[in-house]
Amino acid sequence: MTGTEEAAYVSAVGAAARDLVVVLGGPRRYAPESLGGKGARLDELIRAGLPVPAAYCLTTGLFERFLRGLGLDSAGREPGGMREAILASEIPEEIAIAVLDAYAELGWPRVAVRSSAGREDSAAQSFAGQHDTVLDVSDGHALLEAVKVCWASLWSDRAVAYRADADAGAIAVVIQRMIPADVAGVLFTRDPISGRTDRFVVDACLGLGEGLVAGKVTADSFVVDPGSRDVVERTVRYKITKCAVVRPGVVELVKVAEADRAASSLTPTQLNELVELAVRVRDHYGADQDIEWALCDGALHLLQARPITVGPVRVATVSPYAEPQPDAVQHGTLWSRMDIGEIFTGAMTPLGLSFARYYQYHVHGACVRGAGVRDTGDPSVQMGYFQSYVYLNVSYASYLLSQSPAMRDQSDATERFASEEVDLTSYRNPFGSYSIGPDGWRSALFWLRTAAAELRDMRKRTVRMVDARRYEYDRASRIRIGELDRRELDIEMRRRLAHFHDMHVGYMPYFLYAFGYHDLLAQLCVAWLGDAGERLQNRLKTDMSNLRTVECAREVWQLAQAVRNQPRVLEIVRAGAPTDVAVRLRADAAGSKFWATHMEPFLRENGVHAHQEMELTNPRWIDDPTYVFQLIRRYVDDGCSIDDVLESVHDARDDEAAAAVRGLSWPKRRVLNGVIWLYKTCSSLRETARVSMIGSIWLVRSAVYEVADRLLETGVLRSVDEVAYLDFADILRYLAGEQDPREIFSRANLEEAMRISRNHGRMPAPPLSFIGEWDITRSVKPPPDGARLDGLGTSQGRAVGRVRILDDLAWQADEFQAGEILVTQYTDSTWTPLFAVAAGIVTDIGSMLSHSSIVSREFRVPAVVNTKYATRVLKTGDLVVVDGDRGVVEVIEPADPLGRG
Repeated sequence: MTGTEEAAYVSAVGAAARDLVVVLGGPRRYAPESLGGKGARLDELIRAGLPVPAAYCLTTGLFERFLRGLGLDSAGREPGGMREAILASEIPEEIAIAVLDAYAELGWPRVAVRSSAGREDSAAQSFAGQHDTVLDVSDGHALLEAVKVCWASLWSDRAVAYRADADAGAIAVVIQRMIPADVAGVLFTRDPISGRTDRFVVDACLGLGEGLVAGKVTADSFVVDPGSRDVVERTVRYKITKCAVVRPGVVELVKVAEADRAASSLTPTQLNELVELAVRVRDHYGADQDIEWALCDGALHLLQARPITVGPVRVATVSPYAEPQPDAVQHGTLWSRMDIGEIFTGAMTPLGLSFARYYQYHVHGACVRGAGVRDTGDPSVQMGYFQSYVYLNVSYASYLLSQSPAMRDQSDATERFASEEVDLTSYRNPFGSYSIGPDGWRSALFWLRTAAAELRDMRKRTVRMVDARRYEYDRASRIRIGELDRRELDIEMRRRLAHFHDMHVGYMPYFLYAFGYHDLLAQLCVAWLGDAGERLQNRLKTDMSNLRTVECAREVWQLAQAVRNQPRVLEIVRAGAPTDVAVRLRADAAGSKFWATHMEPFLRENGVHAHQEMELTNPRWIDDPTYVFQLIRRYVDDGCSIDDVLESVHDARDDEAAAAVRGLSWPKRRVLNGVIWLYKTCSSLRETARVSMIGSIWLVRSAVYEVADRLLETGVLRSVDEVAYLDFADILRYLAGEQDPREIFSRANLEEAMRISRNHGRMPAPPLSFIGEWDITRSVKPPPDGARLDGLGTSQGRAVGRVRILDDLAWQADEFQAGEILVTQYTDSTWTPLFAVAAGIVTDIGSMLSHSSIVSREFRVPAVVNTKYATRVLKTGDLVVVDGDRGVVEVIEPADPLGRG
């Protein structure tokens, strides 16, 4: 071939390649199958005059040309081999030139590179998310690499698993101008809950929409009537994080500016414009649509639209009961999610809910029997599930507990678990009371024997539980769980579940007896001291400064002192992001020594703590010690001493309480002091045993995440985060047999769990307690207007300070300043270290024996719990008075809207 002929051939080949690169919405039309589902849709939307960012598409023909040019043929090749061959190859010159020429025509902007498979976004089936996307690509070389990533994702494990035995087909790639969204989200032109077509549902998050799709950020929700444009429902949530480009090509979670956290992500005008756009899209296609959109610098952009491929999600909307009950039971049961161990209190993922069901059917009955209840009843009605929350059947629990002579009066339990939403005036337990006949006497004797044995053995059992916890922790630390085969992992899981059973059974008596003795103490104070005895139990100094949760705070402070005394370690801890501290410490000589000497012993004793421990997706401190290092930074900067805080102030009301008790007759004084000792002992042992109980949950969590890693390798999960949508019973079934995991964990079930979970997330939280049924379509009682909140005063004293709303400790612990008022939904043991520097505690949920109440009393921090609305009414920066005696929180100076002061 002559030089002229060769040049002509290269030109012809290049022209052929350029013909396979399409400007979407341009003059030439291409068959939809050559553009892939996403590309074809975007092409249609641009042609319809909708505001879609400029884009071009590498057609399936270009992809096939690429394969032929490299001699690649998918026939007979393993998916992994195809994927590796594509990623390792160089894109032929004529194809690379065609791609880069189109990029130049766009003006070399930052772009998003998105896969567009043939069946993606079709009316029959959505392959959304199965293939790869690369965001914020900013140069030619990175663009070509991103294109290969998208091409190779046709054979990713998750795509292969999703299409099962179907042919891989071909894949196109869309290269679209990147929109650095200020706000992004999705809009459904049909309500995914009710199926109503006269309701548009909008989810809006700050930053890029990828955070919302992955379920990693909090979103506001709006329900709009598309005809009148009226906003039927508006739920503005507190938003701590957003997805953003942190450097070219890297998208990560970052903090939301504090002034934007509680604000609506969309203005009324922006919401109206979005609805108008959605109406245009729906009318263009003549069918309901799932629309992705973004708002940048005030301009609205349409990123994608696909047909809604599933019907309305069917969820229980009225009752936590799984099955219909007799009418009196169905409509008369008292349900509550207050004070249920602080491990179930918040919203849970499908995995967390299914693990709660495992506890319900395999553990809870033994726990109740261990506390002295002879007849443990029907496990199917002891707990219920509503939206994403776990509820205790208080009516049934009260009925079972009435076997105990001490609990014959059920009002103690019902009043404890009833929030202000419930009117108990006409309440009657539909299960009645336990029989006082012969069987009732046997149950009473069983309780008496159990109670006597408990008083005799409770300290010894705590020692055994602590020893068992440490043994199992050390054993788990030595095991290389990733090297176990499936059968061995099954054996390991069953061992851990047996330990989980024993630790919960051991813990329950402390939990119930602490409640019982506190109630008895309150009753005696009122009965023997009259008006002077009201809330006296909160002022009687019981000195529980040795509580395990308080000791944990002390040990964090000791870590901070060790850091302060080692300049190199202090430099590492203070530098950079808290998320990187652990890695940087272990990579440094001085840091590595500190880790072995201080961190490992600390984590052995405290590393199993987490927020809402029964939620298996929540990492423990040992899994992610970021929060610990944030606390260390805080203690280093503040220079406070935990012991000084605990012993700092002598309150004259302690003397008044002691004087009131001294005024009693000797027999009454002796009885009262005995009850105080029993309450103190049970509460202290409860906190110690609780660490063993939550440690057993961590062991199960570790095994579950090992299963998740294996499911990720086989393509069942797209990311390890999808473990949140697995069913715990399916995990056990997978471990117990040889069945193909793709049959056990079907993609359809996973996606259904995702939809249900996300739909629940759009709804307002249901009440803390209610009787009978609750219609989730009713509007929840709005928070009060004005500057005063009433709650339950659980720790005496008054404090004045600026509010700090905390929702996520991992992201916000470093924001909390000494002397501020800590305001949150509820606290558990992970929050204790902050109590040492807080001026006051305010929570939405809580009781006299909730974590926030007990620990605040030990730290002498005024506390008001069970305010219902504090996190919705108060704002960070508000100057408030917290009155722990009256149970009142009052705003005396609103926060500066500009963030000053």
